[in-house]
Amino acid sequence: MTEHDHRDEPATDTGGGLVRLRLAVQYDGTAFHGWARQPAQRTVQAELEQALATVLRHDLDLTVAGRTDAGVHATGQVVHCDLPRAVWEEHAARLVRRLRGVLPRDIAVPRAQEAHPSFDARFGALARHYVYRLSDDPAGPSPLRRADTVAWPRRLDAAAMDLAAGLLLGQNDFAAYCKRREGATTIRTLLRLAVARQTEDDGSETVRIDASADAFCHSMVRSLVGGLIAVGEGRRPLDWPASLLSRTERAGEVPVAPAHGLTLVAVDYPADAELAARAEVTRARRA
Repeated sequence: MTEHDHRDEPATDTGGGLVRLRLAVQYDGTAFHGWARQPAQRTVQAELEQALATVLRHDLDLTVAGRTDAGVHATGQVVHCDLPRAVWEEHAARLVRRLRGVLPRDIAVPRAQEAHPSFDARFGALARHYVYRLSDDPAGPSPLRRADTVAWPRRLDAAAMDLAAGLLLGQNDFAAYCKRREGATTIRTLLRLAVARQTEDDGSETVRIDASADAFCHSMVRSLVGGLIAVGEGRRPLDWPASLLSRTERAGEVPVAPAHGLTLVAVDYPADAELAARAEVTRARRA
């Protein structure tokens, strides 16, 4: 998708015109080759667009808040699309239930609603929130959490990881933690990066990393986790992850944590009256 195409423009609603539809989407990313549609690959976008076309009898292009990589999960993904008002009014009352009947079991759409014409799932977002889960428990993660929790073979110092995480907050150039894409900026505002050890219902322990930013560049969260793990294992000092912010290119010594520990849990948006202004600001920054 280009930085600015027709799907990012406000829906034109003049009587029988278009409706901008907002969908809440959840998926287990284990068997998907990421969000974005790709030839000969099973992706979340392709499966969801096919299900919508089956139910609505109308082809749609989806715009997503965050294009997750292969193996990454989502409980709070957001997408938008435009469809004729007549189609929406015909299917609105039953859309969620009918999607449940045609979607594969590893995708769910808990909510579908008409949005403000200026709502933009991608450019209108204020912040994205991710959770990364690690189990350094001797027994590993619970079998019921094996899909979204990485079994780590060595004990981690969560307190040290949290201290190192705090040094990364704010607006910085995260080039050291990103797989660079041509023409894309690596400057991001990291709003939250917190590490805590928690006890699960079964008594096992999990190290949870919460990451929030205005946006994340490619592989950024998993690279940040990889840097923090190096601190948690005692292989790097507390200030090492932050010291890499002076780099202008990807730091090869930073490992990328496994994809299946990462889940997109929420996306924040402004009030309707501020949607258009927010989208314009975001487009300008990305350009």
